[in-house]
Amino acid sequence: MRHDKILLAHGSGGKLSHELVTELFLPVFDSPELNRLDDRAEVQVAGARLAFTTDSFVVSPPFFPGGDIGKLAVCGTVNDLAMGGAEPLWLSTGFIIEEGFPVDKLRAITASMKKTADEAGVKIVCGDTKVVEKGSLDQIFINTSGIGMVPEGVDISGNRARPGDKVIINGFIGDHGIAVMAERQGLSFRNQITTDSAPLNGLVRSMLEVSKDIHVLRDPTRGGVATTLNEIAMQSNVGIVLREDSVPVRDEVMAACEILGFDPLYVANEGKVLAIVPPESADSVVTEMRKNRYGEDSVIIGEVVDDHHGKVVLSTGIGGKRIVDMLVGEQLPRIC
Repeated sequence: MRHDKILLAHGSGGKLSHELVTELFLPVFDSPELNRLDDRAEVQVAGARLAFTTDSFVVSPPFFPGGDIGKLAVCGTVNDLAMGGAEPLWLSTGFIIEEGFPVDKLRAITASMKKTADEAGVKIVCGDTKVVEKGSLDQIFINTSGIGMVPEGVDISGNRARPGDKVIINGFIGDHGIAVMAERQGLSFRNQITTDSAPLNGLVRSMLEVSKDIHVLRDPTRGGVATTLNEIAMQSNVGIVLREDSVPVRDEVMAACEILGFDPLYVANEGKVLAIVPPESADSVVTEMRKNRYGEDSVIIGEVVDDHHGKVVLSTGIGGKRIVDMLVGEQLPRIC
């Protein structure tokens, strides 16, 4: 570790997060399941393939346009399971609440969690609550863990990208990060930007019905599309080329990013999936994705190449190319 104290950037999903995981946590908690560095672990129980994941949510503020920390918590854990092709079944939830937090806000958060769980078809089956002294944390933090079942014939992991594969995304990027940032800073835009937070297990299920030979699925949350693709490139030891003019970004999100000095490729998403699939099935997968409400704007945005291994290159609209590196930290902390 290059630092002797934990920095805010260590939790942002960038290079320092990667360093924290690979140099501190992995050597201590060494296990084959953890060492795959996927969003969830896959374990065998009585012959069944189970996916297991956990996540904690510290977003500030806890309410933002189109969502709240409760919806985010359920979507985040459901999606981490779905990124392995698993069908989410059960969730646990743990609340850490600051003394003085309004009960009506807590009621709204739990109602949002229930509504989102129902949409995803999962049950919240256990939980825990802790209350800490005022000033010990910022309002409310939530942890959710989840268990799901992996269908036979599905083998999805960040280390399975192969040269020639196509990179697909299910719609516009950067909505969540800009929505939270705007609420946090009290900014307003002519057209309100809302979070894209959504449970994606139904979308993934339909994709697998078209082809079980999907190599990689990953939700580009902290660090955005750029950081996530860098992680995949490193795990699979391949290069990835993105086509700038194919990456979908809303005009209002692009305008906000230009004003604030952000790059939308690094802005967090909570309802997006990056899919890396063999070229022969890419078009049929995109066609099926577009039938789902959360995949109507699905598009191929790049491909995997046998070049510049471990790196992502952006092919620009004017014919140039530039390296899209992983950020050290994140442009906007505490986004999820």
